[in-house]
Order: sequence, then structure tokens, then C-alpha cells
Amino acid sequence: MASIEMIVAARARLRGHARRTPLLSSPFLNEIAGRHVFVKAECLQHSGSFKFRGGWSAVSGLDPAVRAKGVIAFSSGNHAQGVALAAKLHGIPSVIIMPSDAPALKIDNTRAFGAEVVLYDRENGDRDAIGARFSAERGLTLIKPFDEPLVIAGQGTTGLEIAEQADEEGVKSAEVLVPCGGGGLTSGIALALEASAPGFTVRPCEPENFDDTTRSLASGKIERNAVMTGTICDAIMTPEPGKITFPILQRLAGAGIVVTDEEALRSMALAFKRLKIVVEPGGAVALAAALFHGDALESDNIIAVTSGGNVDTHVFAAALARFG
Repeated sequence: MASIEMIVAARARLRGHARRTPLLSSPFLNEIAGRHVFVKAECLQHSGSFKFRGGWSAVSGLDPAVRAKGVIAFSSGNHAQGVALAAKLHGIPSVIIMPSDAPALKIDNTRAFGAEVVLYDRENGDRDAIGARFSAERGLTLIKPFDEPLVIAGQGTTGLEIAEQADEEGVKSAEVLVPCGGGGLTSGIALALEASAPGFTVRPCEPENFDDTTRSLASGKIERNAVMTGTICDAIMTPEPGKITFPILQRLAGAGIVVTDEEALRSMALAFKRLKIVVEPGGAVALAAALFHGDALESDNIIAVTSGGNVDTHVFAAALARFG
């Protein structure tokens, strides 16, 4: 299981490789939210999202002889890029299995990082069978996108930075809003903050109709989404919470917050206009919760993680045209 000790060890392995992303703020966003809003800009991380942390943590944590054979991963884009870049920097091969409807930018970037990309039909294809075949043929090690302790530990380093940066700002208590798919980032941050900033509460944030974590926390058992398509927030479009991540969230997280695709797009435009950062739809849901769901919040201080910025140009242009 993931632990604070693993997160601290991951941070040591990440030192000199991952960026310490900034904690940003804007009086204009504070006015909209009616409280202090800080933004942890993981969209500025290597590969364009927090996933580089988990990718590097997992690849660097492998036995050298195992690592040399290469790695394989399933991803709609951000985990793909994080693992592909980590593999490239370690000088090992990688195979990434991606849905054919993933954003073109994410597919192109993954290939540019040197990965062999295998596309499959999200609705009818069997990615597990494809992955099993490649693993067996080539001896590749599977790096899961969220239900993997080494990955969770890497994502948890974000939480250590949040604790340090909040302390520099004089913030002693806050709600930390995190875009949540399978829960790797959310659970990693929760573990880190439990140890380093116990006055902080993590809140998972999800898009409408893909609120499996929110429903699972409310019911006390893992709930599955009924569909696997139908939101622009592709980065956090997962079937259900992870078997490793969910117990962590049950113990440490507050209630989930659900936002609309329109709120995510509006937050993208506001992040660009007020903070000068590019955020993808799934990466903007926590900021959307901070800005437009104040009735669900209790703290005067909110820290929203913008988890990724890998957005296709036409989607970003549409957000700016509509809300810029």
C-alpha cells in the first residue's frame, strides 16, 4: 500500500527531474469565488500534467534488470505521456495502449516521447488482452495509471509541495480540490497532507455523469459509471475508483464535488485570462468547483489543482471564444 514513506522516497527520486510547480492566485478569481483561491499549476509539469511524477516514480522504482526490458501502460493521454517521457529519459522502450478517440495532441505527444502507441476502440476493444499480449511477448512491466503504489507515491509529491507553498503563504487550513479519475492524484495528495498539513482537507472533483468517486464516498462502496463516453473531460473519464485509492479516500477525503462541462470550459478561459496558464477540461474541474460551487465549500482558503494542460487547439479555442 502507498504510504507517506513511499511519497518521501519518490520525492527523492524525482529531485532534479520534476518541476516544483507554482502556487498561483488572482484577486479576480477570489472575487468570483468569494474566498481566497490558490491554484497549484500542475499543467506546467513536464509532459503537461502531474502524471510525469507518477511515471518517473514508477519507472525509477523498478529493479534495473526489470526496467531495462521496458514498460507498458494504458492511458487516454496524460499517463501515456508521463510514462513515455520517463521511459525515454531512462533509455528504455515503452508501449502505450490508447483509445482511438483520445485527443490527437495526446497521441502525437506520446509518440514524440518515443513510445510505440497502440490504438484500440474504447467501446468494443479489450485493452487488457492487448496489453497482456505485448507484455508476454516482450517482457514489459505494466505501470497502472492510478492503482499502483509507486504511481500514487509520485503523485503524492504534489501534496508535499502544496503543504510547503501554503505555509509560505501563511495558510494553515484549507480545502484542497483535486480533479479525480481513478484517484491516484487525490489519494496521493491526501496521504501527503495527512502527514505534512493536517489542517487541510482533500475534496475530489469530477464531471457530471462521471462522478463515480463522489457516489462511492457517499454510499461507502465502489460505484461504477454507467457509460465510458460523453464528457469533454477525457483525462478523468475512468470507470470506477481504484481498489487501492478508494480506501485512502474513504479515510481522508471530504465529499466529492461534481461540475458541468460548461463550468470546466469557463474555468479554462478564466485560468488563461487571469493566470496565463493553459488547462485542459479534465484538469479544470477543481478550479470550476472552487469558482462556481461555493455552497459546497466550508473553508475561506481553497487550493485548486489544475492537473493538466494537454488540450487540443480547437477545444481550447472554443473555450476562449465562448467565455474569454
